Amino acid sequence: MAYFYKVASNNKQGYKWVCVGDAPPDPSTGKRKQISRRADTKKEAEKRVNKVIFDIASYGVDVQKNKKLTFAMVATEWLSIYSKKKVKQRTIDQRVTTINSICKYLGQVRIDKVTHQQYQNMLIDYDNKGYSISAIITMNSVGNMVFKYAIKNKYRLDNPCFGVVIPKKVRTVEEIENDVIAEKYFEKNELIEFLESTKKYGQYQDIEMFYLLTFSGIRPGELCALKWTDVDFATNEIRITKTIYSRNDNRGTYILTPPKTVGSIRTIDIDINIMKLLEEHREFQKKTARTTNYQDQNFVFCRVDGSPFFPKILLGRMKKILVNTSISKPATPHIFRHTHISMLAEAGADLKSTMGRVGHTNAKTTLQVYTHVTNKMKRDTSSKIKIHYADILGSTELQEK
Repeated sequence: MAYFYKVASNNKQGYKWVCVGDAPPDPSTGKRKQISRRADTKKEAEKRVNKVIFDIASYGVDVQKNKKLTFAMVATEWLSIYSKKKVKQRTIDQRVTTINSICKYLGQVRIDKVTHQQYQNMLIDYDNKGYSISAIITMNSVGNMVFKYAIKNKYRLDNPCFGVVIPKKVRTVEEIENDVIAEKYFEKNELIEFLESTKKYGQYQDIEMFYLLTFSGIRPGELCALKWTDVDFATNEIRITKTIYSRNDNRGTYILTPPKTVGSIRTIDIDINIMKLLEEHREFQKKTARTTNYQDQNFVFCRVDGSPFFPKILLGRMKKILVNTSISKPATPHIFRHTHISMLAEAGADLKSTMGRVGHTNAKTTLQVYTHVTNKMKRDTSSKIKIHYADILGSTELQEK
């Protein structure tokens, strides 16, 4: 049952009516909850109160309470719960970065006031700034999770992400005609040139690292996390069970985590020549003078103090080698992974075996390189036939009788 009273106001009549009504009890405390609204007339004040009570009763949304909640506050609340799940620290850090990007546009907007158009304009603006499609898709995915959390907790009724359009970049003729897949791996001549340059210009451990990356297909993070207990010289195998992560590439704050996917945990056989390289490296490592603060953490590849390398170090060393080559394609340590896939395709390995070796559970990336190489091999075969049988193919005596 609602009741009314007057309060002083600067309007024409000098007062306003306040209506107070009983809303459903707070579900978390069970306590009685009263809603008050003011207006120039009793009827309008009562109408406002009834609207709030209806929203709470029907949807559980308390507009008055939500006035204090911004997108940034709800996103932080969501992240604190999301982080309690079995999520890698790398993923959590990436979510923080994405939320910060969204908050540049929506951070101080009330969670229940964010509109579909505001949200859409944000994605379009990031597209105009040159952000990649994958970055925008990730942004939308995180935004969607935050708004779903808001709906679940009765902070708003709808999801402004619903029906959003993800901007798509129109490929140019040049991009279509350029074979971008070939940029993802080293051709045989490029690989030979890089490895030869590694022998000539590389630093200590470079030969072992880049040869192992080439002939194993492991990820840079998996290489940096390798310990000697993962290397079996009796069977010429390496066991991949972990990867390394450091938020700021700080040698004192790294963590070892399980690999990217369950399928990434694997045992792979390694060529005996690579295993000999590793065995010689291990013996040299034992004899090398240690620094006074050396801590033996058993890493296959490490600094002079025993701390492990990070993928960023591999990238830096790779760039120093590349400047001494004629290779012009953009290359990071990950290119050796795709190169290994191309080598397996050329060797006749089937797709399933290739995926198992490199730890791929999704065939997309493997299939791109694998298909490109096998198609190229077919074209090369046709060219060889044409060369060897040119006299027959070019005969002008072949006429229809």
